[in-house]
This record gives sequence, C-alpha cells and structure tokens, in this order.
Amino acid sequence: MELEPIIGLEIHVQMKTRTKMFCGCINHGEHENPNTAICPICTGHPGTLPVLNMVAVTYGVRTALALNCRILEHVKFDRKNYFYPDLPKGYQISMYDLPVGVEGYLDIPATSGAKESDHRTRIGITRLHLEEDAAKLLHSPDEQWSFVDYNRAGTPLMEIVTQPDFRAPTDARRFLQELQTICRYLGVSDADMEKGHMRCDANISLRPAGSTAFWPKTEIKNVNSTKAVERALEFEIRRQTKLWQTNTPPSTSTTRGWDDGKQATVDQREKEGEGDYRYFPEPDLPPLHFGPLQPIDPEVVRRTLPELPAAKRHRFVEELGVSATDVGTITNDPALADFTEQVISELHAWIRSTPDASDDLLAKAGRTAGGWIASKLLGIGNDRGTSFGESKATAENVAELLTLFLTHRINSTIAQQLLEQMVVTGADPSQLLEEMHVEQVSDTDTLTTAVEAAITAHPGPVADYRSGKSNAVQFLVGQVMKATKGTANPGVVRTLLEERLRSI
Repeated sequence: MELEPIIGLEIHVQMKTRTKMFCGCINHGEHENPNTAICPICTGHPGTLPVLNMVAVTYGVRTALALNCRILEHVKFDRKNYFYPDLPKGYQISMYDLPVGVEGYLDIPATSGAKESDHRTRIGITRLHLEEDAAKLLHSPDEQWSFVDYNRAGTPLMEIVTQPDFRAPTDARRFLQELQTICRYLGVSDADMEKGHMRCDANISLRPAGSTAFWPKTEIKNVNSTKAVERALEFEIRRQTKLWQTNTPPSTSTTRGWDDGKQATVDQREKEGEGDYRYFPEPDLPPLHFGPLQPIDPEVVRRTLPELPAAKRHRFVEELGVSATDVGTITNDPALADFTEQVISELHAWIRSTPDASDDLLAKAGRTAGGWIASKLLGIGNDRGTSFGESKATAENVAELLTLFLTHRINSTIAQQLLEQMVVTGADPSQLLEEMHVEQVSDTDTLTTAVEAAITAHPGPVADYRSGKSNAVQFLVGQVMKATKGTANPGVVRTLLEERLRSI
C-alpha cells in the first residue's frame, strides 16, 4: 500500500521586544540570573493586572501581513487553563477564536537554488495569534530535582499554525528556514531555534495515497533545529509506516518527544483536545480593534514592511546578476544582503573608472561579487570561527579587490590572500598589494622564461601534450605558477605554453 504523509506545523516565535507581554520586566530575561527579571504580574501574584505590550501586537500584525494573512478587525485574548509548574497563574493568556491573522500562505522554493518563479510549494497559514510564554524548567543531572526559572514567564510569543499542506519532511525544513529569514528581515525576532527563539511542534499522520480522510496525528515536541524537524518527521514516517504494514495504524492522537541522541521519537502522552483547556475570554484585557483611527492600522503597518526575502532573491538574480546558487546564502542574513548590494554598486563604479571598462565586465559584476561573498568571504569566517558581522572588510574595499581580479591585475589565489587580510585588518587592497609585492604578472617577456623552464624540466607532460593529451598543459601551468609564487596570469601562461608546445 502506498502511503502519503500529512504534515502540519505549530511554531512559536519569541518576539524581541524590550519588555514582556503584559508587564514592564525586561524581555529575554533568560540571559539574567534565574528569577531576577520578574515581577508580581508575570509571576501571577493575586490582585495584579496585565498591561498589553502594543509593540508586541504591532510585531504580530507585521508578521501576519508578511505571511499574507487576513487581519481581523476585532481580536481578543483568552485564558487557556491548565496546571503545570512553569505556569504560575494556572492559566496562559493566549488567543483562541479571534486571532490577529487568518487564511494566509507562504510560498517556498521546492529545491535549493531554484528560481523564485519555479517549483514553488504553497503552504497555507491557518492562523497567527499572540500569547505569553511559560517559565522554564531546569532539571538536575541526577533527575532528582527540578527548578523553575520564571525569567521567561510572560515573554511575548507569536504562534503560527499551518495547514496540513506538507507532504515531505524537507519542505517542512525549508518552510521553517524561510520563516526564520522573514522574522529577521521584519526585525521581530532572531528566530534562532538552538537558542529557543523559535520552537516547533510537528504534527504528522499517514493515509493511503489518494485518500482525503485524516487519521489520528502524532505531535512531535522538543525539536530544536530545522534539520532536527526534518529528521524527526522522517523517523515518524518510518515508524508509522511499519504500523500500517502490520494493520495497526495509530488509533488515537498522541504526543511524542524527539530524542536527538537516539535520533528517535519517544512516547509521552495522549494529545489534549481544545476542550481540555476550558478557553474563555480574558476578563482583564479589553478586545482590540484594528483599522483607521485605531492605535494600530494594518494598512499603515503594511507600508512599513521591508523588501521580503523572496522578493529580494528575485531582484538579486534578475537585476543584480547574482547566481541562483549563491542568492539563498547571501539573502539569509539581511545585513549580508545589504552588504552584497553595496559591494555590487561599488563594483560597478570601480569598473567604470578603469580603462578596461566594458558592458561585458559590468555584466560579470553581480555573479562575481555574489560568488566571492557566499563562498570566499563567508568561508574565511567559517575557518576562523567568526561571524560575518565580525569582518572588518568594507564593501568599498571588497569591490576594489574584485575590480583588481576582474581586470586581471591579480589572480584568484592572490585575491583570496588579500581578502583574508582585509577581513582581519580592514586594510585597503591596493595598499596590501603594494606591501606584499604580489601583483599579477601578465608581461609575456617576463613569463616566457618561466614557460621555457617548465617545458625543459618536465619532458613527460610535454610528450603527453604532443601525443594528444591536451589536459597535460594544466600541469605545466601549475609549475609556472609555482615558480612565480602565484603571481603569473594563468590565462597568459596557458596561451604561451600552448603556442610554444605547438612549435616544438
């Protein structure tokens, strides 16, 4: 029997507001000593009243608009009742039947490097609502004691619930990565799953291919990275497939935790239903109204949205000439995307100021800059264990370096050596070039001596080339480059070698 996975996601995103959702305590208090970023409101003392953080509400509206949601005119908060040690009030202030946004969607490229207009998968967004976070439980190594840190209690959250539109774990991973990038572009969250800024529960069931029925689902919790979500879903597909093959498919909805060490899900409990939470309207917060003459007008908020990742990727490829292979890496970080755009702009100006300026050279600018930034610049940071933000190389200096490379004053090897120095010191490439005495040599008279020496010293590759093995010339090019300490222009060297070998 062919089975089809049915997957939906529930994602909690911590918003990086200055204060918590319903009080004036500092947000992101998990960085403080335990139980220091707290007050009577966020620890649920009797007689205290919540005061709504309107910045958090605005962040929720911004995100809902970016996810193509319909913003409701009237929304309200509700009490979600349950008992757990991390919930001091005995209930969570959340939203139930009137959330901020509904009926949205997010398009994701089906494959890495695909054009924005091709191979897209549309994932429906059921709702986006706001709520407060619970406290954090800490367990002793011997599991004899559990401690509660209330610093996180009251942190503003957005919960984003998707439609069950995923049919492959890899699409779930790509959706989460796209959502992370959107949150960073909007400035509403760092969305780092490893740090708990974004948490995901994945719901999955199987059904016979072609069926439209829904079977009891399994909710996977405790997943702390996009790759872990993908692996957890792959494991569940294998586990549930075996159940179907033995005629014992899941008969009830359950909750399972992801054990990253075992790379497996483990049974936790039967899943609660909405009725178990006894939702009712929050009596201490009035309903919210969105629109003209209200504190938040969604159309005004819409006009403040930045260029979103999908639009930026499309523009970088179609207008700036960045390759589809590199554009995803570059635009994942808004700061890196801005840096790249500045480099390309500066590179055009540098090229136009050179005697070698041409339309062909200008056409290479975007692809060259994108490739060097995505591979070489970020690669240097990876090797050094540093982030892009720690690089001292300026956009203007990187553009100047790439101009030297494109106009053949330096080769790729030398350019990378200069870039490594620029990342560490912020030095000007022309100054480094002068200090290192490594400007590329293209003078044929100078290179002819090294070419003749390589031919004389290596009769074997010379004989191979003359017998029809044209690739043998590359070995001789390498010998000339070695002899000139990488300063020779490899294109000129190859031409000289081929001319000389044909004349022997």
